[in-house]
Amino acid sequence: MKIAANVLRIREEIESAALSAGRAPEAVRLIAVSKTKPVSDMLEAYSAGQKEFGENYVQEVLEKAPELPDDARIHFIGHLQTNKVGKIIDKAYMIHSVDSLRLAQEIEKQAAKRAIERVQILLEVNIAEEESKFGFRAAEVTAAVREIAECCPHICIRGLMTSAPITEEPEENAPYFAAMRKLLEAVNEMIAADADGIFRETGTKPLTELSMGMSGDYIPAVREGATMVRIGTAVFGARDYHR
Repeated sequence: MKIAANVLRIREEIESAALSAGRAPEAVRLIAVSKTKPVSDMLEAYSAGQKEFGENYVQEVLEKAPELPDDARIHFIGHLQTNKVGKIIDKAYMIHSVDSLRLAQEIEKQAAKRAIERVQILLEVNIAEEESKFGFRAAEVTAAVREIAECCPHICIRGLMTSAPITEEPEENAPYFAAMRKLLEAVNEMIAADADGIFRETGTKPLTELSMGMSGDYIPAVREGATMVRIGTAVFGARDYHR
């Protein structure tokens, strides 16, 4: 039951990090990233109370979703191609990786076609402006929120997501996580001001979610305001991509 023990240990560490920052531990959710891992591993995590899982690949979502308990939730966290949106739009509880207006428009199109009232999404932000990563630049986010709110009535933007640079020293990513928190605050100030009425008219509510922090840096992410941490290796162990 090593996976179950890992889940419990990580939750304790999240609680400790939250309390050290004056935050309520229940404000932070663990998303167990199960990409390449079998359903049996996910069920072991589930036995420890873990009900939220992160998947990167559409095919894995399609294969695993029918085998999970009804109250388990799959968060899609990988890069999503527009031609695959229709395959997962009714299977993912939340799509974390909306990295362009074009993708948001396709989600809107597919949701309308299937009469899905509201698809929960996060906008992916390339906060460190790494060339190898997808996502909006920080300076583009407020305009993107405004446009999606106005043009995509079947989408509910819940918050922001980022993947910080890979580093051996977790604290090096703390400034990026702090920048994400400040960006979320700036977006919410814009929504609150709502000078031209768009957000009032569309029912857009303040963003509440910050999906940031992974196995190597989730402690500083929690301290800086993460509401969801996406942890794979520390829960399930190293992945074998050659199997």
